[in-house]
Amino acid sequence: MADVKKIATRDSYGNALKELGARHENLIVFDADLAGATKTATFQKAFPTRHFDCGIAEADMIDVAAGAASMGLVPFASSFAMFAAGRAFEQIRNSVGYPHLNVKIGATHGGISVGEDGASHQCCEDFALMRAIPGMVVMCPSDDVEARAAVLAAYEYVGPVYLRFGRLAVPVFHEEETFRFQIGKGETLQDGTDVAILATGLMVNEAVEAGKALREAGISARIINLCTIKPLDEALVVKAARECGKIITCEEHSIVGGLGEAVCALLSEKCPTPVRRIGVNDEFGHSGPAAALLKQFGLSAEHIVEVAKDLCAK
Repeated sequence: MADVKKIATRDSYGNALKELGARHENLIVFDADLAGATKTATFQKAFPTRHFDCGIAEADMIDVAAGAASMGLVPFASSFAMFAAGRAFEQIRNSVGYPHLNVKIGATHGGISVGEDGASHQCCEDFALMRAIPGMVVMCPSDDVEARAAVLAAYEYVGPVYLRFGRLAVPVFHEEETFRFQIGKGETLQDGTDVAILATGLMVNEAVEAGKALREAGISARIINLCTIKPLDEALVVKAARECGKIITCEEHSIVGGLGEAVCALLSEKCPTPVRRIGVNDEFGHSGPAAALLKQFGLSAEHIVEVAKDLCAK
């Protein structure tokens, strides 16, 4: 069998910007001295007069992007998730969210898989921060095909959007010819009746692999990909809870404030259901190889299988 193709979603981001840039002259890109790492350099090479390096001044970058949006342009402002969501939070809230401006924030290097860069750069709080801003769309695509589709959808959407992309190359499992993407809609990748596993970002592929192992163990697991964390696909989540009776959420983010809490908040009101949250357990990461860190923090198919077996046994 041929090796599965792997692409980092940050590469997908750069490629999608270049594709969009060729079709839309009102698209401009801002970066904070990290174009090579965020992959906006791909756009820069193609459209050098529409790419602006704001230096190591993320807060200023967001304000400049807000100004550009107020003039009818569609700016994508890019940096590492730690700096885009963390350092520039106030500017995103007050200059983008409050006036509901058409600014897209492309945040790369999210989560534990930043690896050797260590805890200072492993942003596991960005979903929580961005979800809290009224009117902000929050997305975390799972592979190259979905990432490029999410960028195109973000351009078409009128309003603020936060997109999280990863540093680590991840398997491409979507078929581009048949894949259809819509903001706010989830995707059932595998049907099942015993437990529903809801995942986002790189954890989606881990959930798919876990589903295969669980099937061999006699457990029927429904696998759902939730690229859009806000607005959540409430109908799909409630349907899974009612039909499966047990839910597991998986995210490369703190269990505080992310996908897991969004799902729990919804189900506590509309369909009380036992839920297990798999994510970073209210702790900081540390430096190390990305693959080893993901396993250490339980962000793996093997751990999902363990949690599912334990939950189904009860």
